[in-house]
Amino acid sequence: MTRICLYPKDVAALTGRSYDSAKRLVRRARQAAGKPAGALVTVQDFCRLTGLDATEVSEALNAPVSR
Repeated sequence: MTRICLYPKDVAALTGRSYDSAKRLVRRARQAAGKPAGALVTVQDFCRLTGLDATEVSEALNAPVSR
């Protein structure tokens, strides 16, 4: 199953920003999408704000974890 929601930890890993900066970015993406506080932020919402390619972000988010 593929993930479509982003959390600050994911944004921090994808962008190289700190966790606090990633939280602000997720909050901005939520506000830009017109969603209420606490609503989930999708890959599409995040990519509309940042201009990143949704396919690349989705692939990075859903990449298998090597152990």
